[in-house]
Amino acid sequence: MYSTTPISMVKGNLVTLQTTNPRHLGHDAMPSADLPKSFGQLLFDSINEVSDHQNEASRLSVEAIINPDSVAPHDVTIAMAKANMSLSIAKNVMDRVIQGYKDITNLR
Repeated sequence: MYSTTPISMVKGNLVTLQTTNPRHLGHDAMPSADLPKSFGQLLFDSINEVSDHQNEASRLSVEAIINPDSVAPHDVTIAMAKANMSLSIAKNVMDRVIQGYKDITNLR
């Protein structure tokens, strides 16, 4: 009633699928640069971004101590707030990913 797949296409547990959308698996029309990133790659990119924020805050703090006239105090404060917030968000995301994994393994 809801399916648009003809019964003749269904054979056992295999169904022939038509790739009508360029994002479908096996569709060669979309270049690989435009493919969406995997969850793992997004996670690693986010961790690298958190690391960059931490390094920038550390660099500005050291620069403010060594040469106070070269760095404005509010720049150091903003960099530290960004680093703190990005670390907090990353920690929360990782905690939720781990909790989700535990929930999935407990469903077995």
